[in-house]
Formats: sequence, C-alpha cells, structure tokens
Amino acid sequence: MTDNPDFMPTTPRSVLFIAYPQVGLLDLTGPQTVFWAANKAMHARDLPGYQRITVSLTGGQMQSAEGLVVDTLPLSDFALDAVDTLVVPGSPHIEQVVAESAELIRWIADHAPLARRTASVCSGTFLLAEAGLLDGKRAATHWAMCERLGTRFPSIEVDNDAIFVQQGSVWTSAGVSAGIDLALSLVEADCGREVAMQVARELVVFLKRPGGQAQFSELLQAQTRDAAVFDELHRWLADNLGLANLGVEVLAERCHMSPRNFSRLYKQKTGRSPAKAVELFRLEAARRLLEDSERNIEQIARQCGFGDEERMRSTFQRHLAISPRDYRRHFSR
Repeated sequence: MTDNPDFMPTTPRSVLFIAYPQVGLLDLTGPQTVFWAANKAMHARDLPGYQRITVSLTGGQMQSAEGLVVDTLPLSDFALDAVDTLVVPGSPHIEQVVAESAELIRWIADHAPLARRTASVCSGTFLLAEAGLLDGKRAATHWAMCERLGTRFPSIEVDNDAIFVQQGSVWTSAGVSAGIDLALSLVEADCGREVAMQVARELVVFLKRPGGQAQFSELLQAQTRDAAVFDELHRWLADNLGLANLGVEVLAERCHMSPRNFSRLYKQKTGRSPAKAVELFRLEAARRLLEDSERNIEQIARQCGFGDEERMRSTFQRHLAISPRDYRRHFSR
C-alpha cells in the first residue's frame, strides 16, 4: 500500500477506530464521518472505499465522555497487518484514561506498527506517546495540552501551531475538530484531490483549513501558563499593538524590570521571546479584524502595528501559510 492516489486497491481499505471508556465523541465520529462520505464518493465511481470499524480491547459497549454509548468489536478479531489505518481518538479525561489504560497502550505499542499508518486525534497523541510511537518525532495535540505533552515527553518536538502533523506513517492532529482536517488529508492521499474536495463540500468544511491552528486566543494561552506576573503586560499589549515601538526596553519598563532580566524571565515563563509574543499578539489582532471588520488590509496592518501591508502579509505567510486577503475571503463574517 502507498499514499499514491493513482494506486487503488481492489478491496476496501480497513480503518479501525479505537474506542475506550470516556473517549471523546467528536474525536471518534468526526474522522468516521469523513471516511463515510469518502465511501459514498468512491462507490459512485465504482471504486472500493473504506471499511470503517469501531473497536476496543474487549469489544461491547463503550460510553463516551459525553455520555453516548458506542458498540465495538474486540481488537483480537483483526489482524493488524491487514489493517490500512488505525485511528486513536482522544478524551477530555486523557490523564485518567492514560493511567487506566496500560493494556491498551501496550497493545498500541505492539500492534500499531503493523498497520500501514496510525493517526491520533486531539489528546489521543498522549496514547501514541505513551506507546513510544512518537519518540524523536514532531507531533500535534490540543493547544491547551502542548506544554504538558512536551514536559512529559521531552523527546517529542511539539508543534504548537499545526492543525495536524505527519511523520512517516504516524499522523497526529490538534484539538477535536482538527481530526476532520486530518481525515480529509488521509482521504486525499488515498483517493486524490477530487474525492477529498467532494467530501469537504458534502460536510461543508475546508479541504485544507487555511492557516495554522487558529483555534485559541494568544492572550488566553498566555494566561494558562505560569505567567501571572505578565498578565497586566499582556492586557496592555492587546490595547496598544498599534504603537510603533514595542521593543524589549518598552516592555521591560512596563514591568519595572531591566531589559536583560525581563527577557530572561519572560522566555522562562511564557516559552517565547518578547519579540515573538508581540508578533503573535499582532497576528491575532489582525486575524480578528479581517474576520469581523470592513477595514481594508492597509488600515488593519497599521492598526495592528505591522506598519504596512507587506510586513503583515509576510507574517501571515510565515505563521499561517496564507495571505491576509485569502484569510479574509475564507473567514470574514
């Protein structure tokens, strides 16, 4: 099997979705729906699609974190070397799940490498990490769990911005709905862009979500860290992004600290340099204005402190891989 859409198997690709007590419902059903829609598109072309199977260690009914119950088949019924894709959803109670799932984690460690590819959704990344599948690899997870993932597994390069990450045969995705983005990309790799576009249209989603993981507030993320000493500074920053000079000296003075001490402590507490923080605050402010206001691009660039449209465009391309104009076209209300 390959990820070449020109190669079409003669039988349906089998996709196993692992369920367990307290599994996240959308983590599980979002990718399932993508593969279901892909089946419709493939069958209309008289081509084999996907065999979608929900499994668990023991089989039987599994209650999701949201309270709905799903029926599962036991994993022992399936030979993993005949499985195309293994999908490991996350859970809002992932720490409890990890603590109570030693047998499942061992199974993933032993059997996941036999499948053609393995994918995790949201905090399901922790289960792959515990199984050793992400050692030395880059990975994504829900933005609120990125720091926890990096601390617990220092060998993993945690990508705070990616919607999903592919590292060889292992794919990881960000928070909850990003599992839909990941599944669409898997379908595109298997079946080609035309089929993936048809699925995206049916589900009324983007084939490739423009930009990076634009699912969180930079200010909110800063407040979730051990950085209370900078809360007032962050609020001031959000209100004063249009100022031409927001260098280290200015920010340090706001905190009544020397520039050197401020830079050191800020990086220690927030995980990024002051200059990078200012850039990301400006990027978020520009995104919101592009979504909600009718100001033109040049006005937004000046209001957010970029100075001119070209500098803002460069920042958008670097962080989100999309231009401000295209961002507005996709997301403007």
